[in-house]
Amino acid sequence: MKLHAESLTRTYGEVHALDHLTLSLEARVLVLIGPSGGGKSTFLRLCGGLDRATSGQLAINDILLAGDERHLQQWRRGNGFLFQQFNLFPHLTALRNITLPLEKVHGMRPAAAIEAARISLDRFGLEAHAEKLPAQLSGGQQQRVGLARAIAHGPGILLLDEPTSALDPEMTAEVLELIQELAAAGQHIILSTHEMGFARAVADHVALISAGKILESGPPAELFGSPREPMTQRFLAKVMRFS
Repeated sequence: MKLHAESLTRTYGEVHALDHLTLSLEARVLVLIGPSGGGKSTFLRLCGGLDRATSGQLAINDILLAGDERHLQQWRRGNGFLFQQFNLFPHLTALRNITLPLEKVHGMRPAAAIEAARISLDRFGLEAHAEKLPAQLSGGQQQRVGLARAIAHGPGILLLDEPTSALDPEMTAEVLELIQELAAAGQHIILSTHEMGFARAVADHVALISAGKILESGPPAELFGSPREPMTQRFLAKVMRFS
């Protein structure tokens, strides 16, 4: 996966969520770390074509993510998303939560959608829960359904925004293991996380975002082992103190 961001800016009124962010890399798994409110979620939304930059340029795999809605819609269809909250339809079963977007967004016939959904549920150990509503599932199971939905159509890039923030430690470990398995299988991933040990283990490239800018980026062994910037050193010393 090639990514190039040049002076990427996103403003909301007077707030600069991204402030001339510049980043260029090639990686299979890019992990975004940094303080809350620093711009990680905004950058992820731009990478997924869910939002548009106010100024600057962003290209992924040599595709320029410009402001044309039809172009962005096509980009969104080719990728998968999982956010902090599970975002499952509460009135639909786990199976239907997956088949619905396969039919409506990706144009699958119902029978093909059901087959793809069951394969995806089975991959995450959820086949026995296919007919359950989200309220009948644990938090970890709901997040696994979200992951199953995100990969059911074979996304080019999987974008994950703090996928374990609403989970307890046991469920967090369960979901992180599944994400690590996807990465090991070759899935291209961009994710944000506060789990530094996981970031170090799964990433090919780590970028620290703060105040809408890239403070530092590089291979995990370099960024975690010998960070160059004083602000990076202070951030890592704080978040890894009890790791």
